[in-house]
Amino acid sequence: MATTDHAARLAADVRELVRRYYTAYYRDTLAIPGWQALVALREEEELRLETPHVERVRRVVGPDALRGRVLNVGCGTGGFNVLAAGAGARAVGVDECAEAIDICGLKARVTAGGSFVQAHAEALPFPDRTFDFVYCFSAIEHVHSIEESIREIVRVTRPGGVIYLHTNNAWSLHEGHYKVLWLPFMPRPLARLYLALLGRPTAYVGTLWRLTPRQLVRAFRRASVDDLTFHDNDRPRESGSRLWPLLRWYYRLSGVTPFIEIVARRP
Repeated sequence: MATTDHAARLAADVRELVRRYYTAYYRDTLAIPGWQALVALREEEELRLETPHVERVRRVVGPDALRGRVLNVGCGTGGFNVLAAGAGARAVGVDECAEAIDICGLKARVTAGGSFVQAHAEALPFPDRTFDFVYCFSAIEHVHSIEESIREIVRVTRPGGVIYLHTNNAWSLHEGHYKVLWLPFMPRPLARLYLALLGRPTAYVGTLWRLTPRQLVRAFRRASVDDLTFHDNDRPRESGSRLWPLLRWYYRLSGVTPFIEIVARRP
């Protein structure tokens, strides 16, 4: 067992690694104004970001959602897993980024936050029907293949198990990674020009899938999952814009939700 001083040093190391990781993301990859505040949030992600996510899962899935075998696909730096393990889950995290997994491993030594594996969502290294609950938050838009990733997520979920998926809606008026106002389905050349005019790096936008509820329904059905429930608990991020009095009519008239939140149950 680590001594108190050793645990304190590990916690400081984790904080520094998280700071570097998200500085590279928010400042260097996306050039978000005020990136320092976002990095500060990530340094305390368990309390300030992931606690509301855990509470949301309990509301839409059930109070016992995190008491079995839990897989977090696209786990990032592992904040959700720390809380899931603390709630009694046998939590496993998967991410394709080696640096993120290294941070998770170090964090787990401090917090007993479960285990972590570097892998792609399209090739999850687990037997069929392993997990009671699979969580995928703001990750499915980053995979190489939507259908292969959904198929794998379904494969490793036990019959009767639950999948929670949350991602940006391509019909929204906001790009959630760059955190800017956005036209739905903006052609990529125009998107790059728009970002360049804002003084923002353009490469990252080419890595993102623009997803709709219909696309995800189709992917789940091809994986033989039809029991899908859509939820809507997130206010549009652009509601703080000076243009919001005009933009809100788009949501009211179209019925579009800014995010896609799905609870799927495997037969």
